[in-house]
Amino acid sequence: MRYLVPMDLGNADTWGAAIYFWIIPIVLGDAIFPPIPSEMVVITGGALSAEGRANFLLVGLLSALASWIGDVVVFQLFKRRLSHVLDRWRWGRKFHSGIHSAIAKAGRSTTYGAIIGVRFIPGGRLATSAAAGIADVTTRAFSFCAALGAVLWATYLVGLGYFTGSATKLPFWASSLIGVAVGLVIGGVVGMIVTRRRGNRSPVDEATDDPRPDTAPT
Repeated sequence: MRYLVPMDLGNADTWGAAIYFWIIPIVLGDAIFPPIPSEMVVITGGALSAEGRANFLLVGLLSALASWIGDVVVFQLFKRRLSHVLDRWRWGRKFHSGIHSAIAKAGRSTTYGAIIGVRFIPGGRLATSAAAGIADVTTRAFSFCAALGAVLWATYLVGLGYFTGSATKLPFWASSLIGVAVGLVIGGVVGMIVTRRRGNRSPVDEATDDPRPDTAPT
């Protein structure tokens, strides 16, 4: 119950004790809802490790594991065509449509390189996992690429937090903000390169067993 008490957000000791608790649910949640600030939490873990308040390897391991699990969940949801369950509700249809928009923005490729690399741009994890599931990429191939991508992603973010914390010698929260800013710039540049030739619709169409038009109430 120690993590349910109010946190002193400026206290490195408090964050050092709680960071492991927050990494898994936030990184998992980011696989489905990209606005969740998983990058900030992982970078903060790196900054805390630079101060000796957290274990660098453990932060990286938990981040990679949570990223991989989240990616596999989204992949299986779309591979097994269970995503159409979302269409029963208005919020689900909006969410489903948003996923296709993310796929279109992140790119049309479901190649192994895309599964590994597109996760470094905003919304990339959700887009590539869903697209790979729709395109019926094999589970073994996706799991391997997602695992490799998760390790690279976690290492990059934890290392970014550790580097900014070590280089600036600022409080961990300031180092985290600097690391997030640098990460956004790098992600923006990568996103511009990756999405330069992308279209404005989903690159793949989901198969459906029901040929009837959608008559669900709005």
